[in-house]
Amino acid sequence: MPFARSLIGFLIMVVVCCGIEPVSAQSYPSRPIRFLLPYSPGGSYDALARMIGQALHERWGQQVVIDNRPGAAGRIGAEMVVKSTPDGYTIAMFGNNQSIVPSVYVNVPYDLERDFAPVTLVATIAQVLVVHPSVPAKSTAELIALVKAKPGQLNFGSGGTGGITHLAGEQFKSMAGINLVHVPYKGSAPAMIDLLAGQVQTMLLNMLNAVPHVKSGKLRGLAVTSLKRSRYAPELPTLDEAGLKGYDIEEWYGVLTPAKAPREIVVRLHGELVKIMNSEEMRAQLIKQAAEAVTSKTPVDFAAFLKADRAKYAKIVKDAGIRPEQ
Repeated sequence: MPFARSLIGFLIMVVVCCGIEPVSAQSYPSRPIRFLLPYSPGGSYDALARMIGQALHERWGQQVVIDNRPGAAGRIGAEMVVKSTPDGYTIAMFGNNQSIVPSVYVNVPYDLERDFAPVTLVATIAQVLVVHPSVPAKSTAELIALVKAKPGQLNFGSGGTGGITHLAGEQFKSMAGINLVHVPYKGSAPAMIDLLAGQVQTMLLNMLNAVPHVKSGKLRGLAVTSLKRSRYAPELPTLDEAGLKGYDIEEWYGVLTPAKAPREIVVRLHGELVKIMNSEEMRAQLIKQAAEAVTSKTPVDFAAFLKADRAKYAKIVKDAGIRPEQ
């Protein structure tokens, strides 16, 4: 009898344990969700996360707490996500920097493919190739010709070595075969200030920041970095159209959660986010960020995108001769 009771108890435990994941997935979420961002408050990531968090709150009735954890090129916040419990109650918004970090830093305490469960892309923002009005170039071809005539005499600004604005500039240099001097700043804001003052001649600037200055005439827009023209600056050709065939760099925004999160929860998150991003309400809000709603067909598709994105930036870093930092 004791053996029988023990066997029955063991079988009950197995049944209960096997049922935990489906039950938790069906009742998810039953408490507040932490939405962790490895970026400072006030930027485009923060704004987009707050819009998504509000939409999730309205759909699920659970609070979504935005947790900004900037520092070390996003490594601090990303590591916090890795160390959190993989139960779907910590989600994160990542971008290009998480694809770039492994190529430009030696000490990265996580692996994008191993330590995270990708959920979906949510949006993209194109960049704009802009020049100061004092630069006598009215098109991409004219800028390239000008730089070739004055190699090493014109500068391009960026938000910092190894960041998206830097690597977008390096890709432009490489594909155009020109010698532009890179001038790194501690953030895109100070770089843009010097660009407006004419201290640097050109930059690949986020669409949200570029369009107002292009419309006011403080900067001249030459092309956009996406493969398709942007509705926010439809008069500008793509760099691909301007002769740099295949040039395609956009700032992307995606949602991930820790690896080993229950697949049912990942799938549910994916479905909810796809509905949110493709709603009329969200599309109207994205206009304020000069962003486009872009979602992944499945979490597996997003994982494939991340792998390809990491390889793309690794090549740019290698070709540019950028040495990894600590």
